[in-house]
Amino acid sequence: MNPRQAASTSGRTNGIRADVSRRAFLALGSNVGNREQYLRDAVARLASATGVNFLRASSVYETEPVGIADQPRFLNMVVEIEVEDRVTTRDLLSLAKRIESDLGRVRREKWGPREIDIDLLLVGEEKADEADLKLPHPEMWERAFVVVPLAELAPELRAPSGESAAQVAERLRREQGIHGQIRL
Repeated sequence: MNPRQAASTSGRTNGIRADVSRRAFLALGSNVGNREQYLRDAVARLASATGVNFLRASSVYETEPVGIADQPRFLNMVVEIEVEDRVTTRDLLSLAKRIESDLGRVRREKWGPREIDIDLLLVGEEKADEADLKLPHPEMWERAFVVVPLAELAPELRAPSGESAAQVAERLRREQGIHGQIRL
C-alpha cells in the first residue's frame, strides 16, 4: 500500500464528474462469519477496482455493536483511497454495494448483523443529502468504531465541532467500547 498523500478537492455528487481526483475515506465492518476474511476480501476488491487508487488501511478494531446490542462484536476499520476524476461518487457508492453483495451480505435489519458493511465517510469536500447517499456521513463523528480508525489515518481532519479527528477519537475511545486493535 502506498502511503503517499492524495489531493483533496471539492467535487460534485449526483453522478456529475468531479474535476480532479479526490481523497476518500470508507468505513468497513463485519460481525458475522469469518470477520477478518470479509474485511481482507473487501479491501482486496477496493484495491483492484478501476479508478480507485488504494492508499492505506487503518488497524482493525473490535467494537461493541450500535443500535442492536444482542449480536456479536464487530471488527471495524477505515481505508483511505484516491478516486480518479472519471469515477463519480455514485460510482463509488455502487462499487461499495457491489462488493457487499459479491461477498454475500444479507440485509436483515437496520443496525443488525452483517457479513460486510462498507460506508462512504468522506469523498473530497463533497456534500450530499439524498436518501441513499449522505456526505459527509452524518453519524461518523459520534462513533468510536469510525473515528478511532479514521484518526489513525488522518488525525488532522476536523469535526463540525472544530475538534481534530484525533481529539474526537480520544474522547470517544473513553466513552464507547473499543476492545482490541489488530493488523490485517
